[in-house]
Amino acid sequence: MLNTTKILLTASLLVLATDANAGYTIKLTDNDTITFGGYLKADFRYVNGDVNSITNDYWVGLGNVGNISRTKFSVNETRFTTKYVHGDVTGYIEMDFYGGGGNEIVSNSSHPRIRQAFVKYKNILVGQAWSTFVNTSAFAEGVNFGGALNASAFIRQGQIRYTMGGFQVALENPESDKGDASQDSVPDFTTKYTFKGDWGNVSIAGLGRQLNTVSGNSKSAFGYGIAGRIKAFGKDDFRFQLHGGNTGRYVGVVAARDLVGEKVEKTTSYLIAYRHFWTKDIRSNIFYGKTTTDVANAERTLIAVNIFKSYTPQLSFGLEIGNFEMADKNVNSNYVQMSAKFVL
Repeated sequence: MLNTTKILLTASLLVLATDANAGYTIKLTDNDTITFGGYLKADFRYVNGDVNSITNDYWVGLGNVGNISRTKFSVNETRFTTKYVHGDVTGYIEMDFYGGGGNEIVSNSSHPRIRQAFVKYKNILVGQAWSTFVNTSAFAEGVNFGGALNASAFIRQGQIRYTMGGFQVALENPESDKGDASQDSVPDFTTKYTFKGDWGNVSIAGLGRQLNTVSGNSKSAFGYGIAGRIKAFGKDDFRFQLHGGNTGRYVGVVAARDLVGEKVEKTTSYLIAYRHFWTKDIRSNIFYGKTTTDVANAERTLIAVNIFKSYTPQLSFGLEIGNFEMADKNVNSNYVQMSAKFVL
């Protein structure tokens, strides 16, 4: 019986390898399926100015100051996903290759890293996933990984989440960024309600945390978020995010920190993006994201425009030009990035 199953599974994989559809689902039994997905992505990036991303591969909310004129090729965004469904139970794992270890001198190898890994049973999710505070549909579509990360709610972490219709509530992993995380004994509390319709979606999210400073003081922190994607003319859409309060590490990818000395940082960030389809296989995005903070007085801005051409439903090429600025340090850089992406 086991050998028969292996033969059927192998035959299924051979057939699916030639299928034009994105994602490959194999029916194991009447109650069990396994789905393989992801994409292969190659990037070419050129940055010129007086600030470079701390990742070298994409912009976040902080950069290394100094004269820069750098070309970089990368395939680290390449991603693989596996989903196993057994009745009401879903297991999911997602990985890419931003785990570090790259060495341009020898082999350019990079370590795989876990992005998400969770188990979901009916309305309960346990594991590492996108924070409940995040609305992933509101991300700007960019050649630069994640678009305007400097102004986006963008964080994945361990959590226990309950979902009932459009309402979600979760206890998530605490971490006092720039504080004493060894004293973080109270989970972060996140909640979100998402309104959905044929017009798109809008979510309203809240965040409550207890932060611990390096001197041993405990501080309360609260933040909010409004985000969504609204359908426009034809296939076009408008995306937005607005966040405020003590959002810290939840928004901007180190554009803001949770704590500055003994003070809790207060942040305001917003992102607007518009996607336009010129034809059924050519589309463009323009997006602008800005984050400012009250205590550290940080001000980080990214603006970009891009164009994508889909040659098949799975294969597309992209070109993006933009500018990243850290006004608080009086530095900025222009960048050009091209990509080739093949969706599995």
